Amino acid sequence: MVKMTEKEFWSFLEGLWEKGRAAQFIGSVDTELVDPALTNYLSGHKLLPKDCRLSQETIVKLGNLLFDKNISLKTKEAIIILLAHQPSEIALTILAKYNLAPDAGLKFFAELALEECAMWNE
Repeated sequence: MVKMTEKEFWSFLEGLWEKGRAAQFIGSVDTELVDPALTNYLSGHKLLPKDCRLSQETIVKLGNLLFDKNISLKTKEAIIILLAHQPSEIALTILAKYNLAPDAGLKFFAELALEECAMWNE
């Protein structure tokens, strides 16, 4: 299987953005009760392309990249957001596996993504 590099991932995502980005409506509450990790996850949705349905092959490539220890957390967040919106058992499995040992700082982010992916797969 051909692997995707971090640079190739961002080029791939920029190519998807050429068709537009998904409409977003995100509000905020000015309170100390809102977890910054939740705000970070919700704001990560701005990365979603208008058409974010990915092929199974691409989902597997993204999964391989997600488990690469040399990839930046910013890139992993983007991958997680994309995978969270896939109606795919493969994406769900990748996110479930990642949740077993997420990178430091991405635990809550990964949990939310797994829950969202599960909803897309109902």
